[in-house]
This record gives sequence, C-alpha cells and structure tokens, in this order.
Amino acid sequence: MEPPREGGGGVPEMAAALRAAKRALRAELRQRLRAMGTAEKQRQSRLLSRKVIGHSRYQESKRIAIFLSMPDEIQTEEIIKDIFKQGKECFIPRYKPDSNHMDMLKLSSAEDISSLTLTSWNILQPSDDDSAREEALAGGGLDLIFMPGLGFDKKGNRLGRGKGYYDTYLERCMKHPSGKPYTIALAFKEQICEAVPVAENDVPVDEILYEDC
Repeated sequence: MEPPREGGGGVPEMAAALRAAKRALRAELRQRLRAMGTAEKQRQSRLLSRKVIGHSRYQESKRIAIFLSMPDEIQTEEIIKDIFKQGKECFIPRYKPDSNHMDMLKLSSAEDISSLTLTSWNILQPSDDDSAREEALAGGGLDLIFMPGLGFDKKGNRLGRGKGYYDTYLERCMKHPSGKPYTIALAFKEQICEAVPVAENDVPVDEILYEDC
C-alpha cells in the first residue's frame, strides 16, 4: 500500500489546474474501487498473481520490492509467498510520516509479515526502531519493484495517493550502482484510465499488469 504530495512545477495556474485534475480523478477512482465487490477483487488478484508468476521479468529478478495490500488494492499475498518459494529476496515499504521518504526493508519470510506494526494509515510495516533489516539500497539494490497506485493509463502514467513516496524512492534508485529497477504496476481493470494527468517529476512505470492486458 502507498499512503495518502501534490506536485507540479512552472506557472502557478498550471500547477493548480494539475492538482485539481489529479484530485478529481482520485475521487472518481476511489468511487470505482468502492463499487467493486470483494469477490471481484479476489478474482482479479488471483488472475494477476498468475500473470506475475509467469512473467519473464519476475522470473529473472532476484531482489524484489512489493507492497503489502490495502483492501482497495490488488492482493499481493500469493506473490509474496511465491517470492520466498522461488528463493528470491523480498523487500517491503516503510513509509516515513510527514515526509516523502520511504525505505524498502527486507522480509525474512512470508510469516514475518505477522510481526510488523500496524500504522495509523492501517498499513503493516517495520517499526521505526527496527534497525536490523537490510534496506535494499544499502545493499545490492533492486531488480524489480511492484508499484501500487490509484490509477494508471496505458502509457505508463501513474496516479498515486499524493505523497510522492515511490517517485522519490525511484530517484534514489537511479543513483545506486545497480541502477533503476524495472517497475510493474498491479491494477484492477477499473483503475485503467484514458489519461492520467502528470507533472514532470512523476515517474512513469515500465509496465502495467491488469486483467485485459
């Protein structure tokens, strides 16, 4: 899950118009997600789990970052179990409140999730004083990041929840010796939009996986 930054540079009126367009689209997408039933979310999540497990980029990747799902996101539990089953390394986000800073910290097993702390955003993540876990960029970097988001278009533009955690983290990845990891967004088909409004600092995803792609 990515918690609830607005961005945009240049002329103030343009930045304000961009923020307004993002706000309106977020509201529409939240409405679409609220209208989805639990069974339908589970059906699409199972289908996407199979797509991921059969995906060549996933199979080739050793160090993988993935979000822990909220109820309105593709459920990632099966993918996380497979990461460990395949002997890959799994990293999950720890978001720093009141900032756009995020780290990707290593999970030791799928069961390790039960030891995590529930934040005020209702997100499970390693606690602030958990210093024993490897941070991905302090080690070998990442091969692949699975990206959450509220909406996406077919050009790879992504609408997050407004804080800029993933865009900021990808900037840090680009400075790592291993370079920028491949990014795959996981989406319900209801999250695919005609066009997502973007600012120059919004980083597009390399690929979007959804039911009809």
